[in-house]
Amino acid sequence: MGPLHGIRIVEFAALGPAPMSCMILADLGAEVVRIERKLPAGAKPASELFDPKIDILNRSRRVVSLDLKKPEGLAAAKQLAASADVLIEGFRPGVMERLGLGPDDCLAANPRLVYGRMTGWGQTGPLANAAGHDINYLSLSGALHAIGEPGGKPVVPLNLVADCGGGAMLLVVGVLAAALEARSSGKGQVVDAAMTDGSALLMTMMYTLKAMGNWTQERGSNLLDGGAHFYDTYRCADGKYISIGPIEPQFYTLFLQKTGITDPDFKQQWERTRWPELKTRLAAHLETRTRDEWCALLEGSDACVAPVLDMDEAPEHPHNQARGTFIEVGGVIQPAPAPRFSRSIPAQPRPPVVGATGADVLSDWGFAPDEIDALRMAGAI
Repeated sequence: MGPLHGIRIVEFAALGPAPMSCMILADLGAEVVRIERKLPAGAKPASELFDPKIDILNRSRRVVSLDLKKPEGLAAAKQLAASADVLIEGFRPGVMERLGLGPDDCLAANPRLVYGRMTGWGQTGPLANAAGHDINYLSLSGALHAIGEPGGKPVVPLNLVADCGGGAMLLVVGVLAAALEARSSGKGQVVDAAMTDGSALLMTMMYTLKAMGNWTQERGSNLLDGGAHFYDTYRCADGKYISIGPIEPQFYTLFLQKTGITDPDFKQQWERTRWPELKTRLAAHLETRTRDEWCALLEGSDACVAPVLDMDEAPEHPHNQARGTFIEVGGVIQPAPAPRFSRSIPAQPRPPVVGATGADVLSDWGFAPDEIDALRMAGAI
């Protein structure tokens, strides 16, 4: 049932990284109940920016629809939080406090509760209450400035770094660490996960290289940003691309051998002044064959070469198929839960729930039938 089987989590529906955190926790076996706002007929909540029937980020959760502006709905949300191990919210600082569901309120009723907070700028600081998105948080960490072609503008790496890596993943780490600590201390706490902090943390290696004098501020001129001729992507004869990364000398030597490069100039692997010229010459050489021809020659060897696959090709690649990296849930191809476990194997993810009132969830979480009826009568569910 997954390593987190038995852990109960209350999620307040939001956008982006908070739902991704809860998806990961649900994938790993936690029981996650998402509280959706009960809205007037025809109104669309912000969390339905995507089609709710196929929003993969909302998979494997049960749903309760509550009107938090009604005292009965608010009381029900508090009761759910009182029975949970973890609460996760992704609103601006102060929103949960104004609802009466802030950390002080919830921890008073449930002292062991881990209260996870996902924001872009963090709960404190001069920007804490400003609006923003992944690209803005990424800008503040130094990460966005470092990504791009030489002489070009910064390139947006999708929303992988701030929303997903520095946000969702960091919140998962934080709530699991706090939940583990609560088992010994008997006390919960607030986990303040900020995407600016997480983006900066993900830049640790680059800041290390910079401190060592091995990283410049010029984009596309460093070892890991495409500056090196042996660490980049290259266009092939069919217009498709391969990625190469033979950093270690023995891997680089093998790459040269397998690609048929005998020019002695290429032996100057670490002569940085030669990188631009060698990149131009390597690009011309690699454009003489198709992507699949190069992969047939190089893929699977220590030459460190892989095809650059699009989102239709990736699920079909033999390695991804062998590992079950992608699965189909409710007719939608999507990434499978990760990482893998040898014993406590998570169950297959379930499709997103759409249109549930949550009466069954409330019953399972200890609400009496008359309490659920009272919520219905009050229009809070």
